[in-house]
Amino acid sequence: MPELRTALGAGPPAGTLQITVFIPSVDRDGVGIDQAYWREETLRCLGTLFRGATAFPPGRGVWRNDPAGELVFDDTVMVTAYVVADAFTAAALATLRAHLHRMGREGRQGEIGVVIGSEYYGITEFDEGGTS
Repeated sequence: MPELRTALGAGPPAGTLQITVFIPSVDRDGVGIDQAYWREETLRCLGTLFRGATAFPPGRGVWRNDPAGELVFDDTVMVTAYVVADAFTAAALATLRAHLHRMGREGRQGEIGVVIGSEYYGITEFDEGGTS
């Protein structure tokens, strides 16, 4: 196989590590939230930190609201970016954390989900204050 970068006429790879943030359409009680706002805020955050990101149209999802066990259905948007591993600096992670915790807190979420590489991280307790 030819060297892909040359064959495609492309620049260097943007990264091999994928990060995906799940943007819910409802809060933990099933009440609608401003998903468009959080989609744009997440695009802005990932674009600033990692050079770019893409939001994918909603997919139908469900989350079990423990300990009550109620199922909360929503139309989740996924925002994803490809990142080089060394882009996850302490400063970048602090900014990402502030954004995810703010979305969880202000969006009244039971959990904010992010996948980095092949690992899912669910955030269920949100820091107070701060901005993304």
